[in-house]
Amino acid sequence: MADKRSKSKKPNAAPRSKAKGKKKKKKKDHTVLIVVIVFIVVLLGTLVFIFRDKIKEKLSDFGPNVFMTTDYEEYVIKYAKQNEFDPKFVFAIINTESHFNPDATSDVGARGLMQIMEDAYNWIKFRMDDERVHSFDDMYDPELNIEYGTYMLKYLYEKFDHSYELTAAAYHGGMNAVDNWIKNGTVDPNNFDLEDVPSSVTANYIYKVMNAYNKYKSKLEGDLNYETGKEN
Repeated sequence: MADKRSKSKKPNAAPRSKAKGKKKKKKKDHTVLIVVIVFIVVLLGTLVFIFRDKIKEKLSDFGPNVFMTTDYEEYVIKYAKQNEFDPKFVFAIINTESHFNPDATSDVGARGLMQIMEDAYNWIKFRMDDERVHSFDDMYDPELNIEYGTYMLKYLYEKFDHSYELTAAAYHGGMNAVDNWIKNGTVDPNNFDLEDVPSSVTANYIYKVMNAYNKYKSKLEGDLNYETGKEN
């Protein structure tokens, strides 16, 4: 009888040890899974933070009102009215140039909300006969930057026969470049076609600005606060 009892106990011992092993393995697998999930979440969060401006720029292509902010509207409206220019186009330029970051600095040294270059700053200061004491470093000041940028936009708008597309082209690529495109027949100002623009970078810029402008027009339609510019 003793032998039978000892034999009957042996088969039960192995299954119990296997069950404990399975539990340990399951627990280990869950821990690894949690660590992997946490790592992926942290990685995605880091990537979103690093590329937040590019993501915002891409998302701005969807829907008429996505990220069409109107920050610094007091200055935009003030200087749009002063220059008899559409404030919605000023917003479109700011949105495209800096995404409303007053401290933005480009790789080539353009500064502030409307990304004014130093030679453009000097030219505008001379054209405006601005005797106030300030320097190119002050282009990080939102009001001064918008004042100068809006003056430049109105000048280009008048120069290129009230064409917003050519205004954007000149603001980005320079008025001399646009003059040359028109003179050599590359671009027809009376029948503008984006595909005629010889610079793909400038063409893409025009597309972005006009896309933003149309969205601002849709968003702000009927709002008298944004109808201060003279329509031409």
